[in-house]
Amino acid sequence: DTKSRTMPFSTIWHAHPKKYGPGSRCCRVCSNRHGIIRKYGLSVCRQCFRQYAETIGFKKD
Repeated sequence: DTKSRTMPFSTIWHAHPKKYGPGSRCCRVCSNRHGIIRKYGLSVCRQCFRQYAETIGFKKD
């Protein structure tokens, strides 16, 4: 009777969405969670930033 009421152990880890910390933010282009550039509200990973920098409006001097 108690087994039917408990959750399986594997579903406990990702049962609740994260609202803080590095795991809560992801790249708006590729959904990557590593190397996020948050400055100026970009929320883009560094790989996508290099690819789309000129399109966004950044230029090298």
